[in-house]
Amino acid sequence: MDALLLILLIVFLAKVFGEAIERAGFPSILGEISAGVVIGILFIEPDSEVLSFFAELGAIFLLFTAGYREVHIAQLRSASMEALIPTITQMLFAFGFGFLLGLVFNLGLLQSIFMGVAFSPTSIGVVVKTLIDFDYLSSRPGTMMLTSAIFDDIIGIFLLSVVATMATYNQIPSGMQMFIIAAKLVGYMLIMVFLGLKVFPRLFTYVQKMHVKESIFAFVVIIALFSAYLAELFGLHAVIGAFKGGVLLSDIPLAKIRDVQSKVSGLAYGIFVPIFFAFIGLSVELEFVKTAGIFAVLVVVLALLGKLVGGFIGTRLIGFGNHDSLVFGLGMMPRAGVELVVLSVGKSMGIIEDEVFSAIVLMVVVSIVVSPILLKIAIMSKGNMGRSVE
Repeated sequence: MDALLLILLIVFLAKVFGEAIERAGFPSILGEISAGVVIGILFIEPDSEVLSFFAELGAIFLLFTAGYREVHIAQLRSASMEALIPTITQMLFAFGFGFLLGLVFNLGLLQSIFMGVAFSPTSIGVVVKTLIDFDYLSSRPGTMMLTSAIFDDIIGIFLLSVVATMATYNQIPSGMQMFIIAAKLVGYMLIMVFLGLKVFPRLFTYVQKMHVKESIFAFVVIIALFSAYLAELFGLHAVIGAFKGGVLLSDIPLAKIRDVQSKVSGLAYGIFVPIFFAFIGLSVELEFVKTAGIFAVLVVVLALLGKLVGGFIGTRLIGFGNHDSLVFGLGMMPRAGVELVVLSVGKSMGIIEDEVFSAIVLMVVVSIVVSPILLKIAIMSKGNMGRSVE
């Protein structure tokens, strides 16, 4: 299929399917993944270099936008330390369940570690609408969910950088290799922090004075691509650099003008991100989902259970009641953007096979559907209990 026609078809179907799914009350990501699955069944195989390139740009801009628009360094500094405890517990349980599942099914140590990493992040965006509808977003559990989800993404990206670097050696690195990995990661971080504190703010002071149209928007995109490219030079994955670049720009007022944020979001979610999600759907091998059996079921159950149990225990440790702890645990269950980027990186680097890839995509889809429903039931039950007491 002609590359131009392929991109046209994918963007069109991703938006149409996404609209249909949103009107049904679910996140559009389900429609975008479904569009990819349908295209794979009816038209093509996911072997187009052009499509792979656009999908990689989608992953880069997805994580850059997450860091640029959603992570606020000042808020993270002032966030209550109590958010760290439930964050650590729910990530430990999720990682542990994924890792142990990999070992039980003889996936090998590296794949098992990757399973744990893929189980770890959370997509709070999936349940935000439910929290808003029930006026729960500003509640203590809702605030804790938002803070914990941000920490989740940061820790998940760090874990991905470690696993991706380990994959280049195709084994658990020796002491010297671990030192080299750490040195590269620290070196990259130091350079990016220096640029973020000293160079980028001055750069945007000059960019603001430029007469060329859309100069601020252009340089925001340039830094997204530069951060991704620099990460690759240091042996890290491009998406890790994109996320770091977005986080650094989030603290520079001149780079975060609302109009520019809107344009960056439009570029990302209007074109590149839907292509990435459709590419994920296109890469799913349905026969593996059908034949995976108990493995696929356990991936879904343990991934959701890890977040629920870990979140419940962590919030109980900091003084939440049983109901608020349950609400928090349910709110941490859904996976979406970062998880699919992690999954895509794992598949492209040959860390995981098609069976594991398809099973985790199935888990993401189930979590997107199930989590808001369970959260809605839990919140409504508290309201009903309050009325019955009265």
